[in-house]
Amino acid sequence: MFTSEKGVVEEWLSEFKTLPETSLPNYATNLKDKSSLVSSLYKVIQEPQSELLEPVCHQLFEFYRSGEEQLLRFTLQFLPELIWCYLAVSASRNVHSSGCIEALLLGVYNLEIVDKQGHSKVLSFTIPSLSKPSVYHEPSSIGSMALTESALSQHGLSKVVYSGPHPQREMLTAQNRFEVLTFLLLCYNAALTYMPSVSLQSLCQICSRICVCGYPRQHVRKYKGVSSRIPVSSGFMVQMLTGIYFALYNGEWDLAQKALDDITYRAQLELYPEPLLVANAIKASLPHGAMKSSKEGTRCIQVEITPTSSRISRNAVTSMSIRGHRWKRHEQPDNNNDTTELGILVIPEISVTNVSGERTGNGEKGRTLGEIDAQHMQGVQETATDPRTESKGLPEIRRQKSVRKMMEDGINSPGRVQF
Repeated sequence: MFTSEKGVVEEWLSEFKTLPETSLPNYATNLKDKSSLVSSLYKVIQEPQSELLEPVCHQLFEFYRSGEEQLLRFTLQFLPELIWCYLAVSASRNVHSSGCIEALLLGVYNLEIVDKQGHSKVLSFTIPSLSKPSVYHEPSSIGSMALTESALSQHGLSKVVYSGPHPQREMLTAQNRFEVLTFLLLCYNAALTYMPSVSLQSLCQICSRICVCGYPRQHVRKYKGVSSRIPVSSGFMVQMLTGIYFALYNGEWDLAQKALDDITYRAQLELYPEPLLVANAIKASLPHGAMKSSKEGTRCIQVEITPTSSRISRNAVTSMSIRGHRWKRHEQPDNNNDTTELGILVIPEISVTNVSGERTGNGEKGRTLGEIDAQHMQGVQETATDPRTESKGLPEIRRQKSVRKMMEDGINSPGRVQF
């Protein structure tokens, strides 16, 4: 550790001690922009024999219990590195050199398992039903399974998972170690969207180291330092995968994909079904190419969402469209010069031939009827083929047929025939 970095840490330690409570929110806001301080603190944590490690851990704990949200997140960003340092020291059986780190982890754990009134927290999570759509799936794509889930949801059989109440711990032992560390990773994952990129990088690196140390893959990764195997639990690996899944889509594609492969490798060796299930599900959902995600701005997990649209298509087949299609089949070319208005009484063309007693000598009337009938047939076609007036076309045709019947009766009647 360089002298300049040591000076930055010492200045940070002394500054907080003399800070009045009224200036705490402003101090917390400006603290996240001090990248040189963050990098120096990482180097202090990575050196178990550093004389600054104990005061740094003490001040990080003071940040966490101050009640200021941004100071709490400032401490949380170092949690993956703190966990790795504790596990590495525990694997080397040099427990005395990790006393301050263990105290910090226990302090954060004991603060998180109780609420502000000091009562034990019970965290609950309702498993979503596959019959209801979400940002991850559409029920219609599942098939018959959606019907079963729908029937269960109607009877209120949704499954709720509870976590807690968790007992307070005074020290970490081999029996309760991963119970505490798994809960701490759960708290870290709950604040993933606020973690800087350097914290996500640290998470990916420690996940790979924990999973391959003491195994042949350690030589492939060229990790030095700890050479003994670090035991892990199934729940702890699932929490690691949760953070890795977030890092994949938020600017740490290469490191996160390497960590995902190492966690899968370790889960296969340990025959843990839960991490294998989660890891394979993540791999199946990954795109073929690397995600180009900006490291700045709002962080999120990118998913493909079905676009919202009207349930009824604009091209849906309805009774109106069927009638319109039927009229279009008989549609004739429009004549721009001839327009027929609704409501005008027209007389259809009547072919009267071979009628006994009929004389066509009355030529003027016959010619007039022929012209009117021709105009009427053209009007019938134009009225029937207009989709906008199809609702009025049928009554009009009935009226025209009745007029046609009257004309036939009148022409064939002996009293109406002129000699």
